[in-house]
Amino acid sequence: MTASARVLLLLALLAGVVPIAGAEQSMTREQRKQAAEINAQLAITYLKQGDLASARDKIDRALEQDPKTADTQMVAGFVYDRLGEDRKAQGHFEEAVKLAGKDNPDVLNNAAVFECRKGDKKRGVEYFLRAAESPLYRTPEAAYTNAGHCARANGDAKDAERYFRQALAIKPNAADPLLQMASLQFDNGNALQARAFLQRYQDVAPATAGSLWLGYRIENSLGDSAAASEYARKLRKDFPTSVEADELFQSERAKP
Repeated sequence: MTASARVLLLLALLAGVVPIAGAEQSMTREQRKQAAEINAQLAITYLKQGDLASARDKIDRALEQDPKTADTQMVAGFVYDRLGEDRKAQGHFEEAVKLAGKDNPDVLNNAAVFECRKGDKKRGVEYFLRAAESPLYRTPEAAYTNAGHCARANGDAKDAERYFRQALAIKPNAADPLLQMASLQFDNGNALQARAFLQRYQDVAPATAGSLWLGYRIENSLGDSAAASEYARKLRKDFPTSVEADELFQSERAKP
């Protein structure tokens, strides 16, 4: 087959048209891989445009052409996640992890996000930790933070604390793990430590409805009514329609 004929064949395959019976089977391994890569990219494009039918068509085509690459399997996970076919999405993400090994922490991270949202949270934590430990991952503190969130959502508060501390060991001024540590310490009855973590958070990040509500509860538990009142004032002023502002209203209303 001439070079020009190979190009025409590849374009026809990408369009979903097979000009000659068995023509796709005549493609080389490299040609099939290239076709799959392009179809996977088209699937992502259609996914971003909200055209789920075309996204599924393209990723199914890519899987027929070359199912043995981590990126193709990962895109399939994205597509079937959006389609609401969770078990199928999970299978594709897990296959992507198997194919990627330790060479692609981004695949591990994306698979972990899915597992923590819809799949096996313990497996999600495992994937986040593997990503964090990869020398190719540029922001391991983010992976440790995500592992902490996933563990906490799974009811594993001790593990969550350990992962948040690992994130802070890498980046001591990381806002999210600081706030999470303040919340965990408060839940554990360690109000003074909770206050310390919250103060560190306030040094590096703007107040949120959640951080103000947490500060109010911390100061109330420590008996500092003036500090609690200041948190309450800021919460009512800056986030009047928030869930936390409503919780504050209900809390104050319930006081004798």
